[in-house]
This record gives sequence, C-alpha cells and structure tokens, in this order.
Amino acid sequence: MGKLSNEKIAGEDSPPMTSDYEQNHGPTVGGVHWDQLEGLTLYEKKCKLINHEVDSNGMGKYQWYIWGLCGFGYFIDLLWAQAFGLMLAPLQQEMGFPANQSGNISTAFSAGLTAGAFTWGVLVDIIGRQWAFNLTCLFSAAFGLGLGGCSTYTGFLVVTAFIGFGIGGNIPIDTTICLEFIPQNKRFLLALLSIFQPIGVTICSAIAFGFIPKYSCSPGFIEKDALISCNLATGGEPCCSKADNMGWRYFAFTLGSITLFIFFLRFVVFRFKESPKFLVYRGKDEKAVATLTYIANYNKRECGLTLADFEALQAESDSHHSGAELLGSGAKQAALSLGGKVKVEFSRYGLLFKNKDVAILTILVWLTYICDFWGFTLAGTYLPAIFACKSGDLGLSLTQTYRNYLAIYTPGIFGVLLGAMMYRVPKLGRQLTMIITSALMGISIFVFTAVNTQPANIGLNMMEYFFQSAFNAVLYGWTPEVFPAPIRGTACGLASFWGRLFGIIAPLMAQTLLPAGGICSDVQVTTRILYLAGGLTLGCVLTISLFPRKLVGSESM
Repeated sequence: MGKLSNEKIAGEDSPPMTSDYEQNHGPTVGGVHWDQLEGLTLYEKKCKLINHEVDSNGMGKYQWYIWGLCGFGYFIDLLWAQAFGLMLAPLQQEMGFPANQSGNISTAFSAGLTAGAFTWGVLVDIIGRQWAFNLTCLFSAAFGLGLGGCSTYTGFLVVTAFIGFGIGGNIPIDTTICLEFIPQNKRFLLALLSIFQPIGVTICSAIAFGFIPKYSCSPGFIEKDALISCNLATGGEPCCSKADNMGWRYFAFTLGSITLFIFFLRFVVFRFKESPKFLVYRGKDEKAVATLTYIANYNKRECGLTLADFEALQAESDSHHSGAELLGSGAKQAALSLGGKVKVEFSRYGLLFKNKDVAILTILVWLTYICDFWGFTLAGTYLPAIFACKSGDLGLSLTQTYRNYLAIYTPGIFGVLLGAMMYRVPKLGRQLTMIITSALMGISIFVFTAVNTQPANIGLNMMEYFFQSAFNAVLYGWTPEVFPAPIRGTACGLASFWGRLFGIIAPLMAQTLLPAGGICSDVQVTTRILYLAGGLTLGCVLTISLFPRKLVGSESM
C-alpha cells in the first residue's frame, strides 16, 4: 500500500500520514484503504468513510423506517395534487366561477409548490434535514384541514397555495434524506419511493369515490341539466348550495387528517437523527460520529467509524485554497470568522457548475423538470375533468366515473415497480428508462384526444399514468445521486423550483383554450389542452438523451 505523502490531494502536497495512526490501524482508515482516498478533498474523504459505514449497516431497521417515512412524503405529494383535479368540477358547480378561471386552482397550488421547493430545498442545506423533514408535513396538514372550510373561491385559492408551499419541499427533502441513509447497493429504493405516489393517488380517488358522488348537488356537474351555482341563480331558481355539496369538503377534511397523522408518525413515533453528511459539511464531526453510532446501535451492531478516523484525515489534509475545500474540515470550519463562513456558504453553489459536464447536466436536469412538470400538471388538472365529461357523453353516472378513476390510477403502483426494476438493468439503466417512459407517456396523451369509447378512455388514461409513475420514479430517485451532499438539497429544490414554476404557467395558458360554457360544454375544444401536455412531455425525451453519460450512476458524495 503506497502512502499519500508524495501524492497531491485537493491540489496540494499532503503531509505524511501520522505514524501512530498507521501503527494502530494499518493501511485503512474507517475501513477504507488510503489509496481509495487519493485525489479527493477532505470533505469527499469523509463522505467515503460515511458511505462505507452506511453500507456496512445494510438495510437495517433504522433504514427501513427512514425509507417508509420518506415514502409518506411522496404519498401526500400526489395525494393532494390529485385531489384538486377531482374537486374541480363539483367546486365549480357550487361556486360558479367561469371556465376560464378553472386553471387558477392549479396555478395557486403550483405557486405554493414553487415557493416551497425553492425555500425548503435551500433550507434543508442550511437548517438541516431534521427540521425541514417535519415542518413541511405540519404546514401541509394545518392548511389542508382548513381547506374544507372555505366558502369563497378566493379563499380556496389562498389556502391551496399554502398547502402547496408545505407539499413543495417534500420530494427534494425526502430524496436527500433517503439517499444519505441507505447503502449504495440499495439505491434502487430511491426510485421505489415513488411507489407511494400512485398509492396516494389511488387512495385519494377512493376517498373521492366515497364522498363526492354521494354528497354532491343533484343533478350533478356531468349531467345535461346540472344545477347552477347559487351565486349565479336568480329568484327562486333551483341551485347548487354549500349544504347540498359537502362531498368535496368531507374529502378535504379527510386528506388533511391523513397528512396530520403522517406528521405525528414523523415527529412523535419515530425521531430520526440529523444526516451525518450534513453534520460533516457543517464542521460537526463529533455529532456525525455520534449519529452513526446511534444508527449502528439501533440496528444492533457496532459502529466501524470513530472520531479518530476523521482526525486522521484532518492530519492528512490542510485545505486552504478555496471555500469549497473548507467544507467538512471539522473544527477548522467551525472556527472560521463570519466572513469566512459566508464565503464557504456561497462556495457551495458553485458546485452546480464546477466543470463543463456538471454545468451541462445541471441545465439539462432543469429543462427535464420543466417539461415533466408542465405535462403532468396539465394532465393532473384537466384529465380527470375531461374524462368525466367524456363519460357523461357516453351516458355513465357520476358514481361509475369515480369508480373508473380507481381502475385508471391503481396500475401506477406497478409502473413504479417497473421503473425501479429497469433502474437496475445495466444495459438499460436510468437514462434509457426515462427516455422510453416519457415517450410513451406523451404518446398516450395525444391518442386520448382522438378517441371516445369507455375502454379506450380508461385504457389510455391508465397508460398515461402508468408511464408517468415509472418515469418520475427514476427521475426523482436519480436526481439526488448526481449532486454532492453540500448542494444536494439545493440542487433538488432548484430542479423542482423550475418545474413548479412552469407548472404555474401551464394552466394559465391552458385555461384560455377552454370553451366559454365550461369544461364539459364542448369536449372536442377542451381536449386541445392535452396537446400542450403531450407536446412538452415529449420534450423530456430530448433533454434526457443529452445527459452526460459518465455522470449517470456515479457514486454519491
């Protein structure tokens, strides 16, 4: 084993390895051979040691708890996103807002998601994973419970935006946390986190099926003689009132209660420790080792990493050259002046563009999220309503329509499983999987615009959601892998931010295409919205094809 005394690490000559440590521990530090650490910065060396310890844990009890609780974040993400599409028609019937304002619901939710993705994505790298993990869920639960109490459309939109603000941080935070606690050989579980999304959609559809058909105004919104809103009625004309239309409110109260229960599980039943990688890049080596020791003990094993291992790395490296190199330098980082700490903080953001390949990847990831969120925001907002309108034209009842939603969304669970399996196939892998699934998702949207039979409507909607689930499973699981821990939450948050931002713009453009008489007044005109959804979804095929191949599937730091 060659020593590092004559090697350059992080751009400078390294001092000789301390003889005491070499005599006591031999050619390894923290279970990792010294030659595996050559050419790495001090922070990257420490991450190598942490990765080795996490890999040694395997998928213990602690890791499964983390995976499950992060999965609940994915669960409520699409639980609520689906809810607004299912609420739209009965809400419009009761409150009487015009069709060209129907996109405001999705816009309000997306605005909250955008602000949440950026805010929580940045905060997770500043205040830590632990607080952000819990606060996003509490925020969503509080406003979710209040949604059912809204009596005006404006009030509904405001509360919807605040729900989105809480939900917006879930995926960037949960993928970041999960990646930093599960072993490298189980990274397919990141993709499998997305299985909670179609489960959320299916449960959401089942709850809607239980409440909306039974507790909505009659004649209902898909019928030709549907009651008008009492806000628009004159004299003693029969109309749709709040008292006769409580279904969507019961629906909202139920979803808010589910979200609050998930917060209870996260905050009370199981309290997870702060991420060791976050603690290391904040200069808190001792706390990082304490966390790893706690996890090992929780899994009934001994921790193989000690503070002395980190101190040996410190003796090997004396990083002065840049703020980025001071990340993870332990006591030296903690002892920096305020100006030095600010410099280190801003140096993190340069990691998104540290070389040509990474800069290209960062921009292409942003473009992929923009195309993806544009497509599924429009699909999630208008596909349920268009499907209901087409079902009404075919003579199906409201109960039959909502029952068909269950048939459409349940196979999404298997779409995630497919994505997770393809994620691990060497000759297929992440990149080709995302290309194939995004292409099929876009194609299914286009074909749906041209048909109107019950089997075709159900089958094509099922196909769209199946491939959407498979695609997002891989995309969300892969994104945090390619960015290092100091910038991981911010990188995921920024990607979601750009996607959510265009999720605001999409429904504003789409609602201008709606007929003046409402979504169901001319279904052929309404389906033009789906051209916007399908076209941008196919844009993912191009952006993903251009990803730098050598960065897809590399070891996470």
